Amino acid sequence: MQPNPFAPEQSEYLLRVMEGAPQVCRRHQFFVWSQGDLQRWLPHTIALCGAYDRETRALSFDLFNSLPMPADIIVGLLDSRSVLIQQALHAWQRGQQQAVKVSIPTPAELQEGSLGARLRDVGYRQMLVHGTTRPGRADELESLFILMRHEADYDDFAVASFGMLLPCLHLTYQRVAVTERLISPSRDVPAGMDLAIGHLTGRQPAITEREREILRWVRDGMSNQQIGEQLGISGLTVKNHVQKILRKLGAANRAQAVAKAMSMNALGATQGSADAMPLRDATDPRSSV
Repeated sequence: MQPNPFAPEQSEYLLRVMEGAPQVCRRHQFFVWSQGDLQRWLPHTIALCGAYDRETRALSFDLFNSLPMPADIIVGLLDSRSVLIQQALHAWQRGQQQAVKVSIPTPAELQEGSLGARLRDVGYRQMLVHGTTRPGRADELESLFILMRHEADYDDFAVASFGMLLPCLHLTYQRVAVTERLISPSRDVPAGMDLAIGHLTGRQPAITEREREILRWVRDGMSNQQIGEQLGISGLTVKNHVQKILRKLGAANRAQAVAKAMSMNALGATQGSADAMPLRDATDPRSSV
């Protein structure tokens, strides 16, 4: 059962979420921020964040997931024109643009292999949907957010929690979207989709299997020397691998690299349910680059 958002301890979570929001400007920062008190306020394992792109006249989505996700589902979720995303949008509009719970149809009601069927396959039954429109223009969408919990549903308290969180979530994600566009103006593929498409097409991923393995140990808080002992290589060799990983992911430190890799679903199938909150270990000052 979801905690009561009006209880004093829950209100403290929301306050800390709002206090931390102004420092969030980059995508990896958004992911780390979402895994802290925001998780305590409104638990989720999938956060699909969409901003309206006036050039393409469509929503441009970004996916933040704390559990592994098959590549075909990632691609489907990032497609704003998919049937399931459109159903979520229409349900929100029918709900007078307030936060709504939307059930993913049962397998018997879905076409085999469809996005909804695939989400059901991996343990998702429901979506929590909310968004914003342009001031004074209720028919013009500005942003849309879809949250999901693995093997769990949302109750009425969660709906109320989402409504209270929306202004902060909208402003924070808009800032992130603008910053990322300014930094990478030529990027024409939504963040996360390039890796997913690589899995589907067989294109070489951004990081090697050895680098992926090292990232998993970094995620678990191991030092370079400890990782080297696990892999039978020197700590210096591990350090060189870590530096290459930082360059490939565009990360400034180990914590950012782990956050980016997790949000891109780049750590592979060995991830488990404990992956939502490991980042404090990756920031251990003893784990030098």
